[in-house]
Amino acid sequence: MISRELARELKPYLDWEPRNGDQFFIPRPEIGDSVFIVSDMVVELINRNGDTRFHFNGTVEWALDSVQAGEVVWLPREDQLRERLSPHFLSLDAGPDGYVVTLSGPGRAHHTAPEPEVADAYARALLYVVSAASATAR
Repeated sequence: MISRELARELKPYLDWEPRNGDQFFIPRPEIGDSVFIVSDMVVELINRNGDTRFHFNGTVEWALDSVQAGEVVWLPREDQLRERLSPHFLSLDAGPDGYVVTLSGPGRAHHTAPEPEVADAYARALLYVVSAASATAR
């Protein structure tokens, strides 16, 4: 999962059509540490007296009934980041300082700064691509 900082930086550039399995967070102090997963069904893990069960629930009783999509921050997965990078992606390399993504543009070849997590390296590369494209469009 990408860092929240990178997710916030990417948010203005990405159109997100939520699908099952997508993750997001709500940048509010009272729940900002929680990560939510888009799902048709909620599965609750119950452990009692050494017995483990999965309970399938249709809804979760919670004080927050709904939130506008514009108020949440998407946490794209590695595969979603790679898919968006595909026209420009050349390679992902691991080095002593972290992971580096090499891109074929836009405009020129680009190597990201090393990131400790693969997902963050892809996110940093995508941030470069979308911000360069946005600057060109102006």
